[in-house]
Amino acid sequence: MGIFRRPRDASAVTPPAISEFWEWWAQARPTIEASLAAGPDTPEADPSGHDAHPDAHGADHAADPDAPDLGPPGGGLSAETMEELSRRVHKIHPALLWEIGGAEDRAPFLTVTGGGNPELRGITERWVRAAPTGPAAAGWVFHPARQPDPEMLGQDLILGDHEFDLEYVRLGMRADADRARVHLTAYHPDFLFVAEEQRIQVALNVLHWALGEDDVARWVGEVSIATEAPIDALPPSMLPSVIEQISEPFAEPAWLTGEGRTPRGHPARLGARFPLHRQDYPLCDLHVAISVPYANSNPDRLPVEPSSSALRAFEKKLTRLGDRAVLAVRETGDGLRVFHLYVDPDSGVISELDQLAAGWPEGKARVASTSDPGWKALAPYQP
Repeated sequence: MGIFRRPRDASAVTPPAISEFWEWWAQARPTIEASLAAGPDTPEADPSGHDAHPDAHGADHAADPDAPDLGPPGGGLSAETMEELSRRVHKIHPALLWEIGGAEDRAPFLTVTGGGNPELRGITERWVRAAPTGPAAAGWVFHPARQPDPEMLGQDLILGDHEFDLEYVRLGMRADADRARVHLTAYHPDFLFVAEEQRIQVALNVLHWALGEDDVARWVGEVSIATEAPIDALPPSMLPSVIEQISEPFAEPAWLTGEGRTPRGHPARLGARFPLHRQDYPLCDLHVAISVPYANSNPDRLPVEPSSSALRAFEKKLTRLGDRAVLAVRETGDGLRVFHLYVDPDSGVISELDQLAAGWPEGKARVASTSDPGWKALAPYQP
């Protein structure tokens, strides 16, 4: 087990392009609304061969050319408006996708998503938190990730030259309580006749429509494709109920514990919060390691009283920082405890952590940080 040692990096991560986007949106919204109300000029199908979302009026998947478009060509939006919307979104980050939708019985919405990439989740969250609210929103709803849309599960999805009737999709589901995940096998009878790429696109769209992008990231584990119906397979509409069952035991935070060895060969102890989901702390893009030495230890160099109580009190203070920071891992050994947190770099919490470390009485505590929007540093600690 290695103790993290990282350089200090507490830079803000909010792109200026976000505020520029909303300034542009305020001016462009009336034109967009007028175009959506007018609808497309002709009822022709999308020239790409992709299916039209019944409630969507336009979508951009430029960062993922194989993803299905969720609307007819422009859906009433002019090519110029679509191009400008894409340019504004991609200025925030070139890998972002957007989707506009709404219908007579639904409020119009604009979704900007990272397509499930955890490294982009913080960017889309900052985008949505900067969005207009109240009367300034003019009835629009803004989403930082694709939302569940169970009505789509009974529709047709066209990918390339093939039309999939989603009523025939079935999912084999295997609960993995140890990992708090559901592993899935996706089946459609037409999978026999299409390429693997199209099979995967069908599966991903079905999962997002059944659960929403964030819950797919939280609770879905491995996804495989089958050309024969799995035993005891269920329709995708049942997936939310299965997820509810697997997630219920984890309503309250829990800790996994383990033992190992320090680089010097002494015993070490590890604690990791589980499950811990990136989507629950979308603004926490910065990994912070607080190294705290303790003065009182046993022959194995593990803490004993009064250091044990002091460390617990220190940790308790870390857990009081709200959604600005989340304690993820603690490592203990060789006279040192390292607390690993993910924090919102724009919240001012770094200065509070500096002050907390400076007040530690049993030696010099150090605070180091580095940008880690994908939470990659946690990978070695996940079951």
